[in-house]
Amino acid sequence: MPTYLLGLFGLLLLVTLLFMGMRVGIAMALVGFLGIWYMRSLNVALNLMMNTPFATVRSETLSVIPLFILMGVVCANCGISQELYQCCYKFVSRMRGGLAVATILACGCFSAICGSASATTAAMGKICLPEMDRFKYKRTLTCGSISAGGTFGILIPPSVGFMLYAINAGIGVGTMFIAGIVPGLILILIYSIVALIICTIDPEAGPKGPIFTLVEKLKSTVSLIPVGILFIIVLGGITFGICSATEGAAVGATGAFIFMMIRKQFNLKNVISSLKESAETTAMIFMIMIGANLFSNFISATGLPQTFAKLVAGTDVHAIIVLVFCLLIYAILATFIDALPLIVLLTPIFLPVIRSLDFGFTGGTDPVTIWFGVLMVMLMSFGIITPPVGMCCYVMAGVAPDTPLSTIFRGTFPFVIGLVVMIAIVIAFPSLATWLPGLTGGQKLF
Repeated sequence: MPTYLLGLFGLLLLVTLLFMGMRVGIAMALVGFLGIWYMRSLNVALNLMMNTPFATVRSETLSVIPLFILMGVVCANCGISQELYQCCYKFVSRMRGGLAVATILACGCFSAICGSASATTAAMGKICLPEMDRFKYKRTLTCGSISAGGTFGILIPPSVGFMLYAINAGIGVGTMFIAGIVPGLILILIYSIVALIICTIDPEAGPKGPIFTLVEKLKSTVSLIPVGILFIIVLGGITFGICSATEGAAVGATGAFIFMMIRKQFNLKNVISSLKESAETTAMIFMIMIGANLFSNFISATGLPQTFAKLVAGTDVHAIIVLVFCLLIYAILATFIDALPLIVLLTPIFLPVIRSLDFGFTGGTDPVTIWFGVLMVMLMSFGIITPPVGMCCYVMAGVAPDTPLSTIFRGTFPFVIGLVVMIAIVIAFPSLATWLPGLTGGQKLF
């Protein structure tokens, strides 16, 4: 049979194994191993299985992942998230739905030092839920705003989603971090507008809060200093070429421990908890990367991406239609498969197709790669707040066990509409994703 058909069969087998509940990294490694065995020989497959894990984990580029994860976990254990929420709340408390807006703003700020959607949802949920209950906010708005705000963890840098995309797309991690800043800020604004619209339609959903004096508001901004310092040092250092992304991550992790000591939270329990959580998350991601590399070797050998690209190039379909088609496939799969492995799985298949099309960019394939990466990571947000997977919604259900999961999903629906609007805006205005990276003069920011 044609080798590309073998690639399609491999994809079908992989999806079947995932629906059966097999772990993603193991499923990809198994399909890749069996595919190479069938196409080449058992010895080639065994050699690949033996060498790929070491070749993957020894990559210096991948060391950025555990360091940024450690930075976020340490900051979460410092109690910074609670102070961020109180600061945002004091500035918007008199607005109807102000607590929901404060939640969204605080999630955005916390995401700037976290990088994990589930961690952001869990940390902010424990803090915001009691306050919103105290002011009699409807649970749909409460859980919806917290779950939607948690998605900023994979869009606002440092983002694990951008790390994995950059590594698989062969573009600088720092470049993708910078590309996510403007879309992330606009999405915060859109989600805030969604919360205000909900409260305008249903005033009972989000009553007004108490009045705070100007002095109280200004004093609360002190809590923004740690976040601002870490964000400026890490992203500023990467942007201006002072340090690489890996070095910036190391500085950020060190800075997080320093803040832990300053806040008198540096104890054996918090240190062990931070290291354990970071190690577990890193191991999960590295297992996915090892499996993805094995699977990618198989898919590349079948020529499926090249066949798909030639097929698309030979049609008269407009480039934007092809882009939307690829994004729709990703969005549908994202509702069933976890977002991180999906971005590792589909980038080698979709990216060559997108690069082969004419979107009117100048400066080679890098702007297209950056733009497509931002769109894919935003679609990761789509997958983690929609059923049946909806990771952030399940985390929220753990924080609020007395709230039915259907209520949480119903609460996120208006924010899903806001996310779709944001994706359409980035498709229509690609410069939102490419403008900041363009200021670096095309330098590849590792």
